[in-house]
Amino acid sequence: MRDARGSDVSSNPRPYLMDLIYWREMGRTGVVLTGLVLGLLCLFQLSAITVISTMSLSIMCFTLPVRLLYKALELFHWGSGAHPFQSYIEPDANLTDEQTIVYVQQIVVLTASAITKIKQLFFVADLTDSIKFVVLMYLLTYVGVLCNGLTLLIIGVICMFSVPLFYKRQQEQIEKIGTAVSSPIKKITNLICYLVQRTKSPPVPAPTSTPGSKTKAKTK
Repeated sequence: MRDARGSDVSSNPRPYLMDLIYWREMGRTGVVLTGLVLGLLCLFQLSAITVISTMSLSIMCFTLPVRLLYKALELFHWGSGAHPFQSYIEPDANLTDEQTIVYVQQIVVLTASAITKIKQLFFVADLTDSIKFVVLMYLLTYVGVLCNGLTLLIIGVICMFSVPLFYKRQQEQIEKIGTAVSSPIKKITNLICYLVQRTKSPPVPAPTSTPGSKTKAKTK
């Protein structure tokens, strides 16, 4: 099976999101990253409705004239009449009914699990987890004073497109540093676990001598 660009997608399927994150297509990733960052920056000054409508009009200002130009070329028999954006409007042939059902089931399971976990945190199903949640929410109040959610979202988008690529290029050095850091931490953790087990383990009683052993010792 081949996609709109003529590449084989059945023998080597790759998730579209991973292609964007790892910059396998520089032009498309650059457009997506620039659009996301600019859209989020615009939300600082404008409302979400204004940003969405303005971005939609900007896209239409490009696509509509191009479509009219191709239509005019078709009327004058100067073109083949092919749609200039045919690869974008065709349905995804790789998405089968079985895959759609699997994706929907995964979304439902993740949503149900998230709701259950939130209810357990709020209604103190586990005291330790609820205390950790309270501490996290308390720390987030200080984060909210320093920056808002849009700032964190912009930082997250930039990190999503930069950290995986940096890790892919510097994987050997990062793994060496991780091994050098994790090995002493494991030793310290094992030592602490050993000391805790020694303190919790009951003392071994001293061996007591039986009357029979005393008589045997005297006869000797």
